[in-house]
Amino acid sequence: MKAVQYREVGGTPEVVTVPEPEPGPGQVLLKVSAVGLCHSDQFIMGLPAEEFDYPLPLTLGHEGAGTIAQLGEGVQGLSVGDSVAVYGPWGCGRCLQCTQGKENYCVNAEAEGILPPGLGSPGAMAEYMLVNSPRHLVPLGSLDPIQNVSLTDAGLTPYHAIKMSLPKLGAGSTAVVIGTGGLGHVGIQILRALTGATIVALDVSEEKLDLARDVGAHHVLLSNDEAPAAIKKLTDGQGASAVFDFVGAAPTVVIAAASAGTEADISIVGIGGGELPVGFGTTAFDVSVRAPYWGSRSELVEVLELARRGQVNVEVETFSLDEAPEAYQRLHDGTIRGRAVVVPNG
Repeated sequence: MKAVQYREVGGTPEVVTVPEPEPGPGQVLLKVSAVGLCHSDQFIMGLPAEEFDYPLPLTLGHEGAGTIAQLGEGVQGLSVGDSVAVYGPWGCGRCLQCTQGKENYCVNAEAEGILPPGLGSPGAMAEYMLVNSPRHLVPLGSLDPIQNVSLTDAGLTPYHAIKMSLPKLGAGSTAVVIGTGGLGHVGIQILRALTGATIVALDVSEEKLDLARDVGAHHVLLSNDEAPAAIKKLTDGQGASAVFDFVGAAPTVVIAAASAGTEADISIVGIGGGELPVGFGTTAFDVSVRAPYWGSRSELVEVLELARRGQVNVEVETFSLDEAPEAYQRLHDGTIRGRAVVVPNG
């Protein structure tokens, strides 16, 4: 079968031919319907040799959806032909967090060498994908896998971050979204669906600010040194009730800190390498700073329900498996308006 792999440190993604996997006991084989591209892939492929700690070659793709092609021995409750989404943050399945469906916070994964698909384990950027356990699969039903596959990360990750801040996002509150691309444009829609907040969207790209307007942002601003003052003006000097930084770079975390009001939440979701000092005088009084990661299985079910109700819609540009390297280059160049999705089986 064809797959897209990162094969050597410093290289670029390659389309290769690899053996089709066979499911063992308890495993499920998917015929991949769609797989999303993500800046997390770029982060891994951008690591220097001294910091790279993943097995190579690595089949990419941690946002996956497909139809069940074959069930391993002992798998029950699923049928060949079912359309499913892959819950990406795989854990041990035994610890307290995992038993609550929060495998994104599994305490044993690192020690046991458990890695998410596409981020260490073979991912979905292939014609077929092996899933280690049926608990990592969530039914899609009638949802279009191409349109909704990115919700497994680009929807789940902002949903998880926003859900933690819901008590601060009632009527009269202000939410700031920094970065309105793949995750941010979905985050804006989630904020509209779940909160009474006025949404202020920031980006360096006018095109992505146009996207932010299209999906429901009340105000848009260029992401620069002038943005915090503009946010203070929009909020009568109070600052934001919650800030969601989907970039996480050094300049954006500075903007986040300067934009947050008293008792606000700052969630640094992006992995751009920025760090925010916390201490008296570094932010407004009693600001909480979080670095959330992905989301729980039950939250993925909730995100997909928002999609079924038409409250969340992902802006998608599609590519064939052979076009995946080009899609990754465009993702790197910042020319994907929403989310890039590869359709491996045509």
